[in-house]
Amino acid sequence: MYDRAPESSEAEGQSPRTLRWYAVQVASGCENKVKSTLMQRAAALDVADQIVEVVIPKRLGFKLDRAGKRQEQEEKVFPGYVLVRMDMNDDSWMVVKSTPNVINFVGTEEKRAYGRGRGHVTPRPLSHGEIQRIFSSVEVEEVPLKIDMAAGDRIEVLSGPFQGFYGEVVEVSPERGKLKALISIFGRDTPVELEFGQVRKEV
Repeated sequence: MYDRAPESSEAEGQSPRTLRWYAVQVASGCENKVKSTLMQRAAALDVADQIVEVVIPKRLGFKLDRAGKRQEQEEKVFPGYVLVRMDMNDDSWMVVKSTPNVINFVGTEEKRAYGRGRGHVTPRPLSHGEIQRIFSSVEVEEVPLKIDMAAGDRIEVLSGPFQGFYGEVVEVSPERGKLKALISIFGRDTPVELEFGQVRKEV
């Protein structure tokens, strides 16, 4: 969907534009705000033909609520970053860089000749292969089921052969959608493996 090769456009009396994808670091949790603000500023400052698209790569994930029910949720693939498709020049660079909550472009940092602090960062366009990997992973990658549990939490088993038992979590494996818990069976703590959907965290 977003896997486009660099594009050039040339109107009469204008220099050709080359549209490339750039990664921009933003303040944590401000990705959506930066996206809307940047597109508004691009239109207001007459550079909408130079900053044409802002994308927050997301994928569908799942989590369990406290009742043990499976819920869908969207997850950002790269929290703290947005992707901007733009023609890089002094004007467009300044519009992006001065947008509230934007930290900097991802690129090559040139160290300061003296003093401390970060030097100038030269924006680096993402390669065709990088863009392809990013957006193909958004479409096909399955996100592990998330659960609000950790080692030491007390749980109740809701289904399966150990339904009605209580125990303590000893290990959580999000990538497998399972956890291990110690459950008292016949007076002995016995380690058992359970799926996330089989248990509920005790409040």
